[in-house]
Amino acid sequence: MGSIYLAEDMRLEGRLCALKEVEHDRTMPADLIKQAREQFLREATVLARLDHPNLPKVSDFFSSGGRDYLVMDFVPGKDLRTLMVEARQRKSFMEERDVLGWANQLADALTYMHSQNPPILHRDIKPGNLKLTPNGLVKLVDFGLVKILASDDVTITILQGRGTALYTPLEQYGGDTGHTDARSDIYAFGATLYHLLTNKPPIEARERFLNPDKLIAPRELNPDISLRTERALLWAMSLHPEQRPQDVETFRQALLGDWNPATRPRAPLPTPSLADLVSSPTELTLIWLSAGMILLSLILTLTR
Repeated sequence: MGSIYLAEDMRLEGRLCALKEVEHDRTMPADLIKQAREQFLREATVLARLDHPNLPKVSDFFSSGGRDYLVMDFVPGKDLRTLMVEARQRKSFMEERDVLGWANQLADALTYMHSQNPPILHRDIKPGNLKLTPNGLVKLVDFGLVKILASDDVTITILQGRGTALYTPLEQYGGDTGHTDARSDIYAFGATLYHLLTNKPPIEARERFLNPDKLIAPRELNPDISLRTERALLWAMSLHPEQRPQDVETFRQALLGDWNPATRPRAPLPTPSLADLVSSPTELTLIWLSAGMILLSLILTLTR
């Protein structure tokens, strides 16, 4: 069981922090409780090393009365789920430009985590775990399901869990028996953006596996979404990991191209090219051949 409290630092007056409390089930065997506490210590040690503007900073940890505590930065502001609900209540959608700007920040955080040695996965990306601070900074919070990919292929899972079903890829349903990697976070990243842009939660991966055509294309729900964005989201939400972008930077490029929200926040969204709208070079070649045949047919018709 876990809880998070807003707390005040008694030594640094005026500093607010988030205090994460983990209570272990006392009916568990002693050796399992010991393993759980060792896991908590690893989580605290690993997260304390992370230093990125889009991640909350862990400053301390301690144990008391059979409970473990993690001290983190308090992140003010609303989470993106709350902002989405407010937009839905106004019977409107959040601006695609805003959502893509937040996506760019999230991509920074995930690239940083995935590039650690060993890589660190979040495994619970969702609108409710993304907070928007008053100065416009997005913070990825709640590392309860973080997974460390050790170099010897031994995986260490902190505070075991399976994430939120709406944003969880198929391979993560196996808990720690399933193989998850950076592409699992990419699926949740895409599913999160899908929800934020359409006001409608995506169909669970398990249900899509049984009914592949059940996922509604984003532009059917929100026609203002660009073709490029729709294509990138559906690519990230592919059921099989091999069919997704292989890393966050590849997904960012598919989503944003050369548009950088941080340096050009008011620039128009990138216009999708023909190459953006097809899935392979072969498909692009077939389109050009078809266009050529149509043009030749018109010329022959006009010269008769």
